[in-house]
Amino acid sequence: MANTLNHNRIEFIKNILKEIHRGTSLSQIKEKYKDELSKITPIEILMAEQELLKEGVQVQEILGLCDLHVALFRESLQGRELQGLRKGHPLDLLIRENEWILKKAEVLGLYAYTLLNTSSEEKVTQLVKEITQTLMELKKIRIHYRKVQMLIFPYLERMGVIAIPRVMWGREDDILVKLRSLIIDIQKDPMINDIGKLHEFAKKVIELSRDISELVFRENKILYPAVYVLLPEGAWVVISEIANEIGYIVEIDQTEWKTDAKPIYPYEWRPLIDKEQIEKLPGEFKQLLSQVTNVDDYSVKREGDIEFSTGFLNPEEIEGIFKHLPLELTYADINDRVRFYTESELTEGFVRTKTIIGRRIPYCHPPRLEKYVMLNVEAIKQGKFEYREFWTMLGDRVIRVTIAPVKNKEGKLLGVLEIVEDLTDVVKNPEEIRKKIMVL
Repeated sequence: MANTLNHNRIEFIKNILKEIHRGTSLSQIKEKYKDELSKITPIEILMAEQELLKEGVQVQEILGLCDLHVALFRESLQGRELQGLRKGHPLDLLIRENEWILKKAEVLGLYAYTLLNTSSEEKVTQLVKEITQTLMELKKIRIHYRKVQMLIFPYLERMGVIAIPRVMWGREDDILVKLRSLIIDIQKDPMINDIGKLHEFAKKVIELSRDISELVFRENKILYPAVYVLLPEGAWVVISEIANEIGYIVEIDQTEWKTDAKPIYPYEWRPLIDKEQIEKLPGEFKQLLSQVTNVDDYSVKREGDIEFSTGFLNPEEIEGIFKHLPLELTYADINDRVRFYTESELTEGFVRTKTIIGRRIPYCHPPRLEKYVMLNVEAIKQGKFEYREFWTMLGDRVIRVTIAPVKNKEGKLLGVLEIVEDLTDVVKNPEEIRKKIMVL
């Protein structure tokens, strides 16, 4: 029965696409097929397009309709799952990204399917070029996934909803691995003269196209409607601010969404979900929430913690962290007086003792280097350089020394930091280091 329904919907989509191709306006299509359109998935659109290709419709004609397909998908989403979503809300921007992603995935699948059914050498060359370019453009998809993984999933995990974030992250990671593999394959071997390899490559591209489209559907139809209902307004303040820092893969223009809500980070949130919220959830989430028993109520901030802009640590933890960095730091304030240094248990830098606290920077160096050191320190303080890098030898070890300015949030100079790293292995045994590199 499911297969029959699926086939019927594909036929329905084909007929809609034909109507659009014949000139029927988008508003007429939406009015005529309002209910049916809400049930369409991107996968079914791809399958319908491939059948149209079989029937002789040219790929260029279908590509010209991609924007309309995406618009139809957005209309069905806004009309039901995300009613009242304002322009510029973080979910609106993520959906805009998904529209770009869906369009690229659709184009990718069409080119790959055409490649499977093409024998012309000239056409094959052009199709491979188009597929390669689209794959390269899709590398930006990582930015979209990063926002979902880092900004939305932590709130779900706080609620005790673990399965959906883990499954979706797994799918995202699988897509990125497949994408990277296809790019490496085509860059190593263009395959133009090997039909067998080309067909195998095209099938993998079609699989990737479907995986991406399916994930767009899961995000738009399940994840976003659920978090739109469940997350407090303060969470969207946090998500918006950090998402802007990460950046978007589409152009972001003027927005209507504004809120005076206080930012609420996941670790500050105490989830309380009422019946009205549950009723608005997609079916998958209703079932999950009914099974959740392990709401995360862990309190990350403890008595005695120092609050940083990026988290909380107590003095003992700070001391331990500095000791286990593979580098050593020395900090001097605006008056060129040493205020702090670290000692690493993992590596060895220059000899320093607690008696240098309060000492002037130039006096921490031999007289012959005093002028050179202060010239660079002054240049850093005056903003002539973002940082200065020096390489030196300490016995048989190769040391990199970096001097950088330390500023507050407003950009006011507080002092200067010296970072000392032992990079002997990197310099003397580069091949051994390359062997240790893992592509994650």
